[in-house]
Amino acid sequence: MFDLATIGSFIGVSVVLMFAPGPDIIFTLTQGLTNGRKAGLTVALGLACGNFVHTLGVALGLSVIFESSQLAFWIVKLFGAGYLFYLAFMSYVHRKEAIGESTSGGKQEPNLFRKGFIMNVLNPKVAIFFLAFLPRFVNPENGSLPVQFLILGTLFVVLVIFVFGAVGFFAGSLGGLFLKNKRFSYTMNLISAIVFIGIAISLLLF
Repeated sequence: MFDLATIGSFIGVSVVLMFAPGPDIIFTLTQGLTNGRKAGLTVALGLACGNFVHTLGVALGLSVIFESSQLAFWIVKLFGAGYLFYLAFMSYVHRKEAIGESTSGGKQEPNLFRKGFIMNVLNPKVAIFFLAFLPRFVNPENGSLPVQFLILGTLFVVLVIFVFGAVGFFAGSLGGLFLKNKRFSYTMNLISAIVFIGIAISLLLF
């Protein structure tokens, strides 16, 4: 269905785009630094699953709604921004707590996965990105377009897991050296709050 040149080009462009400064990689970095290596990997997995939802949207034609309907686009943007402002507020509320102190037992990873997943799903710009990006690598002569979208989207999700997972892992390795430091925890919680606010504002304005 796809030749090696197309797949190679898709992988190369995708990886370059993933390393470009943006909300996802910044979020992964801050969560890895703040909560450790496992948290960084978990966030990457949540973001990747959010990307897969948008892949399904493109394959099923749902993402066209966001491109054609300003109302639908803004409704989702408002929900996404509201969720990010909520995360910023929670980071600020718990700024004086040691990293991981506000999350007990085994609940931390599911919470971080959910944050990454919801953050990506409620960002209509990701849907528009997939709608603009994936069609550049499909060809009607190669068979079913939805199947091609699913294959490329799944490949993109796998790349996200590896690339963002590596970023989160190494950020967690660095952050793990300071996790017990109260001042570091306080600073990183404030930085996380600022990052969430910044992403929310970016989502609303651009």
